[in-house]
Amino acid sequence: MIDKIFVDPETQTKFEILENKLISKFGNSYLVENEIPNLIFPKKLNKIDQSAQLFYQGRADQYESTLHFTFLTHNENEVEVRNSFIDKLDLNINSKVLEIACGTGRDSVLIAKRLKGKKAELHLTDISEDMLVKCREKLKTFEIKTSFCLSNAGYLPYPDNYFDATYSFGAMGEFSDKKRALREMVRVTKIGGKIVFGDESVPEWLRKTEFYNILKKTNPMFSEKIPLEEMPIEARKTTLEWVIGGTFYLISFEVGEGEPKANFDFDIPGLRGGTYRTRYEGEIEGVKPDIKKQIYNHAKTLNVSVHDWLNQTLSDALKAKK
Repeated sequence: MIDKIFVDPETQTKFEILENKLISKFGNSYLVENEIPNLIFPKKLNKIDQSAQLFYQGRADQYESTLHFTFLTHNENEVEVRNSFIDKLDLNINSKVLEIACGTGRDSVLIAKRLKGKKAELHLTDISEDMLVKCREKLKTFEIKTSFCLSNAGYLPYPDNYFDATYSFGAMGEFSDKKRALREMVRVTKIGGKIVFGDESVPEWLRKTEFYNILKKTNPMFSEKIPLEEMPIEARKTTLEWVIGGTFYLISFEVGEGEPKANFDFDIPGLRGGTYRTRYEGEIEGVKPDIKKQIYNHAKTLNVSVHDWLNQTLSDALKAKK
């Protein structure tokens, strides 16, 4: 049975659910095979996303049998490390969680173990059907609401402000548009909800070491940059750390609303006066240095701020002109 949570990834409108299709009111149609909707958009992926999709198709078993090498290399306990990432989601037993690029479900199982409430939900998406099927098999024994779909991170088929937490580890470096992917994570997560993501990236101060050269030879993704410039303006209480032997970054943040708010309107004491906002918005162009000096001296003599004197003087001049 297809979950009713899904929306058209292009328009974010609801679907009409047929036997093997999801159809939006704008006529967009998506196939359902093996009870997994294919909600990838656009249907013809760009080269980067297509390359990732092709790379992982048919590799679920190999991926599952070798991924633990990453943790073995750095003498880390995989379950403990992954749980430490999931801790940052601040989940409760009834949380609604989205995992993007879930792979074979190594994190998914650990998340599911924490969702023991009757209202809990876990929704999983990946660009590779092979990986997603493997993940679904692992979660069969859990008695929580789950859904699975194929999608790419830049066009998530979920409604606005639905999830309490969104998680993705190990895939950001392969997203073709990281800025858009992060913007989508924010869109589907509630205000105050948590987003946690990470991927390979050895820090700059280690990039002239043999340690780094060996890792890069094994996997060029270790040379990827952290997507700090792509971070959304809604990110609050943001943390950045390096994990798994210092070879992966992990970013967590709380979702805020729009730009940060600050008090820019209190009066600043002193000769110059004004507020941060008036100093930003109210510059008067073209004043010669000697005139500026005279203004400051005059204001000082009158024991008022330059801001107040200019405001009053210019206001009086404009009134007189009328």
